[in-house]
Amino acid sequence: MRNPLGPPLRRASVSALALAAIWAPGTARATVPAAPPSPEAPRIPFAERYRVVQRGGIVRAANASVSCRATAGDPSEALCPAARAGQVPAVNGDFDMFYVDVDDDPHTYNSSRAEVRLPEGSRVTYARLYWGGNLLAGEQKPARDDGRVLIAEPGGQYKELLADTVVGHRAEGGTDAFQASAEITDLVRSSGPGLWTVGQVNAAKGRSAPGAWGGWTLVVAYQNPAEPLRTLALWDGFDSLDRAAEVRLNGLRVPRGADGRVGLVAYNGDRGDTGDSLTYSVAGRAPTPLADSVDPADDVLNSTINDPGPVRARREPAYDNALGYDSDVFDLGTGLAQGGDQLSFRLVSQRDAAWAGALFAAVDVQ
Repeated sequence: MRNPLGPPLRRASVSALALAAIWAPGTARATVPAAPPSPEAPRIPFAERYRVVQRGGIVRAANASVSCRATAGDPSEALCPAARAGQVPAVNGDFDMFYVDVDDDPHTYNSSRAEVRLPEGSRVTYARLYWGGNLLAGEQKPARDDGRVLIAEPGGQYKELLADTVVGHRAEGGTDAFQASAEITDLVRSSGPGLWTVGQVNAAKGRSAPGAWGGWTLVVAYQNPAEPLRTLALWDGFDSLDRAAEVRLNGLRVPRGADGRVGLVAYNGDRGDTGDSLTYSVAGRAPTPLADSVDPADDVLNSTINDPGPVRARREPAYDNALGYDSDVFDLGTGLAQGGDQLSFRLVSQRDAAWAGALFAAVDVQ
């Protein structure tokens, strides 16, 4: 399990969550002392963050913080609504990108909402918020704010949240990319399901060839006595996908007929640029590609926020094309039917200049 930073920063992070500036939409923000930012690193290798065997599963809420805008006189003006709806092929580099802002609060410049959906009778056992973006597009955003974000529980008010672990920050290929995260188990356990709002993700707006992008994902592990016994695992890191990102559930014995799901958080995947894939395998067997009706096997990083099943979690806004942000959940399907051990996942991008941020899995055990 990945270790957090030492006690001084951890205490500062907890204090910021509990005592930070809090305001209702439309009211003035209180003034509080600034807390120290988290350290940064250009590359953070993927490592296990959380793992438990219990009856239950993992859900997530996610949304983009940046999207295209229809700017008068811009040749792409008419394409923006169709691009958001997924009706035309488009990538973030095609547009003058601007902030998504749903909260009607003049003190925030970006905000979006998404639903945490928990089965009845569930108890939250772990929750972590991930957020990230590109600091360089039509403007250069300062990196000092990478480790800060605002979060509001369903029906609640904004709280400042500070990253409790090293922030990934890497500049290359015309981008200045970062990801930060913080554990918020107690807040999610006490607040429960519903629409969560995240604001002030430190991402740039404007136009550039690589494009602007940003978003957030809240990963929630839960215990529920009515569900199968499962291994619940979460890995995270931050690195560009010029090399394969691979994670393993070492020592896991998958029974015959097992079921499961896996989720992925990634940045700057472009829809239509093929060559990126997410596969899984059990020791001794050929890899099985993950895909569904909106995520092709050879374009899995295609700017979607997708859930399996007929009922999708709510989002505000609910754009089909997230234009540079991916947070997808896949059914593992028939690849586990024969059972086995040493389950592993492999993410590859051969064309997109993309970054991997987190991967989580819930898999039946004996």
